[in-house]
Amino acid sequence: MTHDEWESLCDGCGRCCLHKLQDEDDGRVYYTRAACSLLDINSCRCKDYDNREKLMPDCLQLSVDNAQYFDWLPETCAYRLLAEGEDLPEWHPLITGDPDSVIKAGISVRDIAKSDYDPDMLINDIISLSDGTKADSDET
Repeated sequence: MTHDEWESLCDGCGRCCLHKLQDEDDGRVYYTRAACSLLDINSCRCKDYDNREKLMPDCLQLSVDNAQYFDWLPETCAYRLLAEGEDLPEWHPLITGDPDSVIKAGISVRDIAKSDYDPDMLINDIISLSDGTKADSDET
């Protein structure tokens, strides 16, 4: 897979750019609505993608070589799905041809992320993420 093909797997949901908390006892990862300061919440894209690792030391470069560590990524993430041998979801932009399909499916963080937060109070911002199935969209 070329670098461009790899990068095209990103659906632009922005979920990987939300701050997460990990339970010390069982390792479970909890997503919060608190966004990385480089996340443009409206577009769900990094404001400085090329320099993100320098600007945000906690930001990770995803690659095929570290796929075994993708369990912290959202269950809907194409990188994680492919690493686990799963297919892309029907709403994925590579399937639909529509870059806004991630927003229409309710996967994007556009309406839930926030840029202003208290790092000491992240526990108050824990959220549950939709997987984009019909049942999820019927609940809203």
